[in-house]
Amino acid sequence: MSEPDPNLDLNFDNTAIAFATKSDRALKKTAWLFNLINNSTLVNVGSKLGLYAVKFRVPFSEFAVRHTIFPQFCGGESLLDCQGTIDQLYESDILTVLDFGAEGKSDEDDLDAVLEENLKAIEMAASNNSVPVISTKVTGLVDQTILEKMQKNEKLSDGEKRKYQHLCERLDEICSKAHELGISVFVDAEESWIQDPIDELVMQMSEKYNKERPTVYNTYQLYLKSKLSHIKRDHARCRQNEVIFGCKMVRGAYMDKERLRAEEMEYPDPIQTDKAATDRDFNDGIRYCVEHYETISSCCASHNMDSNLLQAQLIHDKGIEHNHAHINFCQLYGMSDNITYNLAHAGYNAAKYVVYGPIRDVVPYLIRRAQENASVTGDMSRELKFINNELKRRGLK
Repeated sequence: MSEPDPNLDLNFDNTAIAFATKSDRALKKTAWLFNLINNSTLVNVGSKLGLYAVKFRVPFSEFAVRHTIFPQFCGGESLLDCQGTIDQLYESDILTVLDFGAEGKSDEDDLDAVLEENLKAIEMAASNNSVPVISTKVTGLVDQTILEKMQKNEKLSDGEKRKYQHLCERLDEICSKAHELGISVFVDAEESWIQDPIDELVMQMSEKYNKERPTVYNTYQLYLKSKLSHIKRDHARCRQNEVIFGCKMVRGAYMDKERLRAEEMEYPDPIQTDKAATDRDFNDGIRYCVEHYETISSCCASHNMDSNLLQAQLIHDKGIEHNHAHINFCQLYGMSDNITYNLAHAGYNAAKYVVYGPIRDVVPYLIRRAQENASVTGDMSRELKFINNELKRRGLK
């Protein structure tokens, strides 16, 4: 994209702001960790061993995770543990999105436990001015096989119908509680082969709870060819029903799985042909949401500097107040501090996705953070570049 307006007063290269809350010791520890993660061979071997070790409770495995990668990317093992992280972020005017790291559950007792954890998160969010949103995954609330059958229009058994009804009740309870306490809910995107029934359910919740304010947000993975059109489709449906459209935009998290499944099952690859196409649709999505900011409450949930800069530039060009409630930014806790902290410093609605949960439950999330970025061109290399720049600025390297 073109260079930003010099009057924008936003510079993602400003590491003094990005790492202002980190002591020299903490910064050095972070650099050590990212240097490890940046080794793709080490990550690939370590991921397999780590998952096995924690799953089978190998001695000291949880201890090792707890004292290395866990505190970098997670807020804590419980909601109470997260309070320190929440407070620390808010000292820099950064908001928190609470995300219980459970996914892929199938046992009804486990699903009910995830529901209860979501409800507790909403109550905690309501007691913190700095926590406007919680995040939930539908695959933490229902057996995934039911969503697969629904997407394929296969007939559900009576037992499966009851389980789907339980999903509807669980999600409705979460959205109702959030609506009652003035909190919002980000519903995460999942794999394309279970996404259609999730989309429909989220739209039903939106029509019920987004009349006065945006309680419910759906998530759109713009690396899928269809998603920009889905944003416009769902916005039109919300306008027709006179409710606010909640739209969280991400690039996507399941590319390898999506492409492999498409190849194995011999259907067209749903993923964009290249990164440029993903970037184009993502940025067009930002333009569309900012253009319609009065009827769309959106979140640019991206680690891409150009996309975040684009949204900030559009806000500036249109004369919209920086902290308008309908235009938001969000990055994962432990990553892209150069984006989040500089946005917050400039007065924008900037938040961190703070994942929490027992180490056994969040290990898959932690492995994804490492695997997705352990490459020369990955996010970890960018993280390391900014960390090294700050070490040099402080005369520590």
